Amino acid sequence: MKIFKKYLALSLTVGSLLFTAAAQAQEAPDALVKRISQDVLDTAKSDKSIQGGNQQRILALVEEKIIPYVDFERMTSLAAGRYWRDATDDQKKQLITQFRSLLIYTYSGALSQVRDQKIDFKPMRGDPADADVEVRSQVIQPRGEPIQLNYRMEKSGTSWKIYDVNVLGAWLVESYKGTFASEIGRTGIDGLIKVLADKNKQRAARGLK
Repeated sequence: MKIFKKYLALSLTVGSLLFTAAAQAQEAPDALVKRISQDVLDTAKSDKSIQGGNQQRILALVEEKIIPYVDFERMTSLAAGRYWRDATDDQKKQLITQFRSLLIYTYSGALSQVRDQKIDFKPMRGDPADADVEVRSQVIQPRGEPIQLNYRMEKSGTSWKIYDVNVLGAWLVESYKGTFASEIGRTGIDGLIKVLADKNKQRAARGLK
């Protein structure tokens, strides 16, 4: 799980395309990720408060630039697996809220470490005419081997949203699925909600480290 915390946000930090609001409605999924990436990277590199580790500024950047393009409801339901259908509407809402917060801290923690990394995009798997595709890339580091980084995206209306991320061959949702199932098996859905809430409180208390 640590590898996700280090590289998850880096998946949205490099690219090259800018679009008008009208063009965004028909934007291809790989172009969308590139555009968001460039916007986030430019902001992170030019904002001295982000480079200095300002937690509130980093969180605000993630909320503004990245989170709108992530489908947290689908991500949470997939991570919860078969237990999702047993959850009440209120429990589902709480799970989404807490899982969303956990991933925001994960994105933010990785973003605070962005320096000279670059992302090389590979040919996309799937046709943009389909409703589900996989955008493929790798993180190029100043030192060390490239880090595989892929995204599963689903078309929602006229736009695309990310619902899973693959780092070094491991999908984020699948990684959390085992943890979720284990906790639900021990303490139930409410127990999982509490565990996630406690983790978020701890992250908020110690910052993005």
